Amino acid sequence: MSNFISSTIGKKFIMSISGLFLILFLFVHLTVNTLLFFGPDAFNAGCEFMALPFIKVIEPILALGFIIHIIYATVITLQNQRARPVKYAKQDLSQDSTWASRNMYILGGMLFAFLVLHIINFWVKFKFGDVSADVIGHTQYDLVSTTISQPLYGIIYMIAAILLGLHLSHGFWSAFQTVGFSNDIWRKRWECIGYIIAVIFGLGFALIPLFFMLGLNN
Repeated sequence: MSNFISSTIGKKFIMSISGLFLILFLFVHLTVNTLLFFGPDAFNAGCEFMALPFIKVIEPILALGFIIHIIYATVITLQNQRARPVKYAKQDLSQDSTWASRNMYILGGMLFAFLVLHIINFWVKFKFGDVSADVIGHTQYDLVSTTISQPLYGIIYMIAAILLGLHLSHGFWSAFQTVGFSNDIWRKRWECIGYIIAVIFGLGFALIPLFFMLGLNN
């Protein structure tokens, strides 16, 4: 077992499983965020649900999932760079792979930078600030709507959503291929599903700041 985990295949397997786990989190996160379109009561209720004890238990597991995914992505990228005699920049790979597949680590790094910003602006304030459904003007909806309606943060949020879509367009089907649920027929199917998921998450998250920046919530 230890030999498998330390092998390249084992590292890719762990990165893939952690990636699929994070996609489930993104689905839940996007579902709650879409409640913003329905007003303060709906979104605040969704936040209260996310604050239930059994949901809180998942938080450290989620954090561990991110850490594992980042660590193994870094290790695999460094190993590939050392093993590759000619860098991607010097090769013509456009016919064999997509731009996203050749830049997954860069995309991941940019998403990580946004994640840190996102945690500072929302999770930290939700967790340790005075955000409460009982305080007028300081509810979860007030914080989110005020922050993402700001042009600079709203644009950053939309760019991050696009980067997420690009990351998922390759990451989703690649994960299934790595864990062995793929062949010539299913790879095309996973690729198709991956593109659909990429559009759903990319467009879904991007529409949220646009909705507030255009004042459609008023």
